Amino acid sequence: MFPAALMPPSLPDSTSMQSHLLPLLSPLLRHLSGRRAFGLLLLAGVAGLTARAQAPVAIGSRLELFVDRHLIEMMERVDFRLHAPTKAPRAQSPLPERHMVTVIKDGDRYRAWYRGKDPSYTGETHTGNAGETVHYAESRDGIEWEFPNLGLHEVGGTRENNVILAKWPPYLTNFMPFLDSREGVPSGERYKALAGYPGTGDKRGLDKPGHGLFAFVSPDGIHWSKRDEAIRYRPQWRHAFDSPNVAFWSEAERCYVCYFRTWTEPGRLRSVSRATSADFVTWSDPVDMNPNLPGEHLYTTQTHPYLRAPHVYLAFPTRFVPGRGNAPEADRKDVNATDILFMSTRAGSTTYDRLFTEACIRPGLDPARWGNRANYAALNLIPTGPDELSLYHRSGDRYTFRLDGFISVRAGSVEGELVTKPIVFSGGELVLNFSTGAAGAIRVEIQTPGGEPLRGFSLADSELAYGDSTERALRWKGGNLSAVAGQPVRLRFVLKECDLYSYRFR
Repeated sequence: MFPAALMPPSLPDSTSMQSHLLPLLSPLLRHLSGRRAFGLLLLAGVAGLTARAQAPVAIGSRLELFVDRHLIEMMERVDFRLHAPTKAPRAQSPLPERHMVTVIKDGDRYRAWYRGKDPSYTGETHTGNAGETVHYAESRDGIEWEFPNLGLHEVGGTRENNVILAKWPPYLTNFMPFLDSREGVPSGERYKALAGYPGTGDKRGLDKPGHGLFAFVSPDGIHWSKRDEAIRYRPQWRHAFDSPNVAFWSEAERCYVCYFRTWTEPGRLRSVSRATSADFVTWSDPVDMNPNLPGEHLYTTQTHPYLRAPHVYLAFPTRFVPGRGNAPEADRKDVNATDILFMSTRAGSTTYDRLFTEACIRPGLDPARWGNRANYAALNLIPTGPDELSLYHRSGDRYTFRLDGFISVRAGSVEGELVTKPIVFSGGELVLNFSTGAAGAIRVEIQTPGGEPLRGFSLADSELAYGDSTERALRWKGGNLSAVAGQPVRLRFVLKECDLYSYRFR
């Protein structure tokens, strides 16, 4: 189309199409000044490309995080910062150290499920054995936990326990419920789960029912009924489903979504695939998401919608490093070390965003956390305070994040800026989640798609905001933003000694 010498180095997406193409047009059109027809044709084509490249993103009043580059056009003298959570003081009555932990806030109650075992069971000890159990706990504050005596199953010679599922192999090895938020869901199916385990070994070529994930439903998260096989085992897979297979109702996609354990081929790396369903019965063909770096094992992703921005799904996968750490004598063949990463993906996407590929939660000073499979995040990030989110660990520890505090855009003592792609918003004010130093500040300019400041909303018109707030409404001399709502604009954030975590219009 263009001579190679006139093409920009790369046009990977529409982010900077206009900035690449417009500087090229002037010399190119001068070169073609005597070839009017071709020049007009070329100009029309470029105009079409530019228009498509700059199509604004409708964000309405939803919260936007900085966990990816989805809405970012330009960054100068700012960078992304990954924020590790803080380990909270150990509770007096914490969740026990267990695998396959799920925590859900249902109304004013916190509810937890985890895998256990029947101490009287003496059969095979392989994963998926008949001695595996599922236990239930409750909390008023998400910190101190109670373990109700439910009397549902005799385990270890007694019914005085909190066991809700027992003697149901192989479905209890990775049983992780979710609260179905779909409007109109039947009362008997408020809670759902997908569970199953196909057994050990290479199962390529396996093409018969009974080895996949089965649907489970419950009115209360305690009493469960099994339904039909939902996601069947695929004959091209060497192995699958042998760790958390997490599902949820996605308001953004208007369907059920499941992220489940698979292995890459070739290479046999622990990885993740995705499938969707309109009714929790019939599921789409799985898609391999392949978030792995070369040679990297990732599993137990715990992918789930972020409660404040459900169009963004957060993930806290375990990274498995063979040959490091420690393991019990009975399992010396599988010595490994693990830690917990942070990833994200957007509704409908079949890839993960990984702005950072290092650990978000390190094993730390406790030698036990350097043992065999010692670091797994529980499923779901839960609010435990006005500005606090909690992530639970298989050790029983609780880690806390600032609200939206996963990745920030940070400027140091030298002022920097970030400019968004064109967006269309609704609402009358811009609300920021940010933190500055005593000498720091943040200002925001509202621009046209072409980068010109709107009258009354320029940088000079912006309030100079400083301090620390998870919800600060910014002001301009131009007044309320309602007059600008509904039309394409860009946001220009100018920061100094500042972390910006999120923004939204309301």
